[in-house]
Amino acid sequence: MERKMINPLVKIAKHTFEAAHPASMQQGYLYKGLGLFKSMMGPKYSGQHLHSILKKQLGDTRISQTLKSIVIPTFDIKLLQPIIFSTYDAKKDVSKDALLSDVCISTSAAPTYLPGHHFKTKDKDGKTRAFNLIDGGVAANNPTLVAITHVSKQIIKKKQNLGKFMVLSLGTGTAKVKENFDAAECSKWGLLGWLYNGGTTPIIDSFCQASADLVDIQASVLFEALQCDMHYLRIQDELPGETASVDVSTTENLKRLIDVGKALLKKQACKVDIETGKNKDDLERGTNEEELTHFARMLSHERKARLGEAGLKT
Repeated sequence: MERKMINPLVKIAKHTFEAAHPASMQQGYLYKGLGLFKSMMGPKYSGQHLHSILKKQLGDTRISQTLKSIVIPTFDIKLLQPIIFSTYDAKKDVSKDALLSDVCISTSAAPTYLPGHHFKTKDKDGKTRAFNLIDGGVAANNPTLVAITHVSKQIIKKKQNLGKFMVLSLGTGTAKVKENFDAAECSKWGLLGWLYNGGTTPIIDSFCQASADLVDIQASVLFEALQCDMHYLRIQDELPGETASVDVSTTENLKRLIDVGKALLKKQACKVDIETGKNKDDLERGTNEEELTHFARMLSHERKARLGEAGLKT
């Protein structure tokens, strides 16, 4: 009975759509419709090629074996809590000393694009610990505070000066703000409207943008409070069109991204306006290129000072 009722409804919808739209528009809508349907049925990519490359390149290397200290955020979808992997924690807790390939696969598992990743480790007593992880951007789209927190744990134990913090935060670019939606429009949305609207994903975009911007504001306030605001530099840019996509890897788009990066070096360094949350030119600083050079000098001087204190040759 249900099937008999559904078939006429499908035919009516089909004839109505064909009558209302020319053939060329039908193809466009059909293509978008199929893309939307596919994205609702599973991740866009299987991830198999990415996984094989990471496993091949990283082999049996574990978090504790990295040449430099690292901090990588992930999110456990089963426990609904962030899981942070770091060199510091891995050396203290063997259950967090996972294969670097597993952690990289996990932190890149962006919802709707790539599948989540499951793996297991063992603690010092041989007890199994299971991880069910997805993209770390869900918990920390801007991981600046995550890194500061982990370094702080080491500084506090060593009783070092918090004012020596230096943070260079490099954003990967955000989509150019078009102000497409407003309260009146979103008040009419249901579940589907928030998940997919006009080729965008409003709920995901809102969470990601809010998370990254709020961290930038908090970090700016922290460094001002420590009276070392020049020790914090955030470099970010708004990207137009396909350059803002996370998966358009054509040769042309990659060249455009290189051009964007080169142009960004020549732009005036910016800082976040704590009141509005928007970026504005920092007139006390030079261009991004000049500030990066200045940062490199400060790091070099700090390293020489530390080696001098340890009695080692620079």
